[in-house]
Amino acid sequence: MELYTTVTDAITYYTGLSPAAFFTISAMMVLVYKFVSGMFVAADDYMAVKREQQFTLREPVQIGSITEDELRPYDGSDPNKPLLMAIKGKIYDVSRSRMFYGPGGPYALFAGRDASRALALMSFEPSDLTGNIDGLSASELEVLEDWEAKFEEKYVKVGQLVSERTSVVEDETKVD
Repeated sequence: MELYTTVTDAITYYTGLSPAAFFTISAMMVLVYKFVSGMFVAADDYMAVKREQQFTLREPVQIGSITEDELRPYDGSDPNKPLLMAIKGKIYDVSRSRMFYGPGGPYALFAGRDASRALALMSFEPSDLTGNIDGLSASELEVLEDWEAKFEEKYVKVGQLVSERTSVVEDETKVD
């Protein structure tokens, strides 16, 4: 009984609360902690998700001249392919920014495409996801130039868009 009296006297002396109030507040603090911490992802769960979404960063590979249709598969849907995006016909490897341009990212719709018009207009409309910059105002073209400068500074240019695949045919001359 002496221990009980010592503890209750200490609680009152150090906290200024009655033992009942002290234990009620302590219980409420534990409940609030459990509730709030339950709202967040556990560290183990976070690491499992991170490992699942992790991909191997590799050196950018030059892909040369390709058509828009050939660029489409580089939209991040295949984790074994680099993530590519074009501005004004120049193709950049944006793989290191997969969280932005990869599947589920805020700019995922730009990946695997020439997004020049959409960037110039600051638009997420599917109809603006094109390399056609005809009819843009001077200020919109300036915005596009800024985007192009940022991409040139941050990402590696790996290719160029061409309107259609051309094959080199050598002229054969016949001697008559």
